[in-house]
Amino acid sequence: MATVTAANRSTMAYATLRVRRVVRLTPRMVRITLTCADPAALADVGPDQYTKLFFPLPGQARPAVPPPVDDAVGGVMSWYQRYLAMPDEIRPPMRTYTIRAQRPALGELDIDFALHPDHAGPASDWASAAAPGDEIGLLCPARALYSPQPDPAWQLLVGDETAIPAIGAIVERLDAGVTVRAFIEVAGPQDEQRFDTGADVRIEWVHRGDRAHGEAVVETVCAAELPEGVPYAWISGEATLVKLARRNLVRDRGIDQRAITFTGYWRQGRNEEDNGREKVRRAVAGEPLVDED
Repeated sequence: MATVTAANRSTMAYATLRVRRVVRLTPRMVRITLTCADPAALADVGPDQYTKLFFPLPGQARPAVPPPVDDAVGGVMSWYQRYLAMPDEIRPPMRTYTIRAQRPALGELDIDFALHPDHAGPASDWASAAAPGDEIGLLCPARALYSPQPDPAWQLLVGDETAIPAIGAIVERLDAGVTVRAFIEVAGPQDEQRFDTGADVRIEWVHRGDRAHGEAVVETVCAAELPEGVPYAWISGEATLVKLARRNLVRDRGIDQRAITFTGYWRQGRNEEDNGREKVRRAVAGEPLVDED
């Protein structure tokens, strides 16, 4: 199978994914293995690679997707505008997901879906009922953000359950001898997972219980005794969690902000369409696309 990377494919394109198998990892997370014939969908661009998934509307066998856009001409914002301009009765629900693993020789990739029975959305609804043969769309190529500086003294990973697929992929690729501290907030002990890694990884699973989302893990990070030396930090999950954890590292611990990768995967009370419209508005206004404080 040919190798296609984000660097050598300039045009964003769509691929069709079909469900091969479904495995429940925890009560709130399911791993869905999907097949695809397009090598661009199986390009390995990093352990936390993410992509846009498109889900069928009720009554559809497969989602309708907008025409692809050449990065050199329109770029991501132009693509968002075309997507958001689709009529409501046609526009497919879209969500951003991490590719947990891929096996190009088999034409397979795994995506882990966090299930939200109390406030389910289109992705959670679809994943809860997914069966072999079901179809969704994927936007190629994937992107990735994990990029530690050469030889950091240690690495820090912080997130909630939506960051578990990326954190798992990151630690499973690390070499022996790499020191990692990870803080992951989940609802309770039943949501913890195990990762196969040769690195020196210490994970603290923070149980949310009845507390507000992100509050417990931010408190734990702020109170933690961390290793000596200059780290590389990666923070992802709910936007406020990310903002407050990053603030502690930069303001209180003096970590260089250039050594921190941070991504608000989602924001309480807002869906992906809301976030897309906000990004378009900021781009048109010339404002930063990401809140850094």
